[in-house]
Amino acid sequence: MKYVVLVPDGAGDYPLKELEGKTPLQAAKTPNMDFLARNGVTGIVRTIPDGMDPGSDVANLSLLGYDPVKYYTGRGPLEAASRGISLREDEMAFRCNLVTADDVLKDYSAGHISTEEAKILMELIDNKLAGGDIHLHPGVSYRHLMVIKGDFSSARCVPPHDIVGQSIEENMPHGPGSNTLRELMMASREILEDHPINEKRKRLGKNPANMIWLWGQGKAPSMPTFVHKFGIRGCVISAVDLIKGIANYAGLKAIEVPGATGYFDTDYLAKAEYALEALKEDDFVFVHVEAPDEAGHARNIEIKMKTIEDFDAKVVGTILRGLKNYGDHKILLATDHFTPIAVGTHVADPVPFAIYSATSDQRDEMEQFYEFPMQESLLHINEGHRLMDLFIGGGVI
Repeated sequence: MKYVVLVPDGAGDYPLKELEGKTPLQAAKTPNMDFLARNGVTGIVRTIPDGMDPGSDVANLSLLGYDPVKYYTGRGPLEAASRGISLREDEMAFRCNLVTADDVLKDYSAGHISTEEAKILMELIDNKLAGGDIHLHPGVSYRHLMVIKGDFSSARCVPPHDIVGQSIEENMPHGPGSNTLRELMMASREILEDHPINEKRKRLGKNPANMIWLWGQGKAPSMPTFVHKFGIRGCVISAVDLIKGIANYAGLKAIEVPGATGYFDTDYLAKAEYALEALKEDDFVFVHVEAPDEAGHARNIEIKMKTIEDFDAKVVGTILRGLKNYGDHKILLATDHFTPIAVGTHVADPVPFAIYSATSDQRDEMEQFYEFPMQESLLHINEGHRLMDLFIGGGVI
């Protein structure tokens, strides 16, 4: 049996008047996702436990079968693991965004700054501010890491994509240890504000990367491997470091796909083709596409619908056709969380899912895969990590 999980990150949404009361997922043309819903078992699943922030880290831990209440320690250590950065017991990892700021946070991604530009700026910050107990690690585009000695678990740090347009001062870290974090963030602004890269970006009408923003801190988690939990080996395909980090701790391979960017321009087709190739050796593959989430953060209806349609045609369609060569197979389709256009950030609503089996006649005959018909389903899973038990084990939750 081959098992494939397909995740259009942040595709869930609310009805919009611009779409005549439909959601982007409902209004988009998605014949392949609709096929899975029509010929499979559907329902809704709560991927965000009560009291936890609705991040992609928490939600995708749930989808992979790990209870976030037990295993989630923060986003930073997951991303560190994806880059081979080991944390000592006395260290914590922070996610470190390059952002655009004045009195308010204008852009959580500094205009999706290029990796080449970002590397220069991050190395400068590391040279000026780090050393000793602090180390900065350049990443991709605006996504970077800081590793620091000490316990900052009680500091309250907000994700920058949650506060676009809001006051910088009111959203700076607070609580125990926050003074160190605030000092680093403000010092970075003095260093970056007039850097030649930012001066050039401003001349070109692009947002400058004039500050670092620290958030998502945590210590290294301890998790059982996926093969220990479910008895099968597999891999993940994603452009996002946190997904690769979860894979690292779960003992799943993270496959690098050329052209996978984590943005609207990602190579959807390559992700599907690499997934099918991986199934020649493995029995499980988790395919994650970030693009719908980025469109939700940008609050762009047209682009969100296009990313959903690209996911349907190039990922779901390609995998459906390719799996015919593998015999018995099952597909789990699920959004990880909602990223509503009206809100511009993640919310914790239960998300729709569909489980399709090539060898089962069990079906709900839903006509379309989208958020709200799933509310009518009898299958409601309140603990998201149990969905994987249902998908692989086939038992009743």
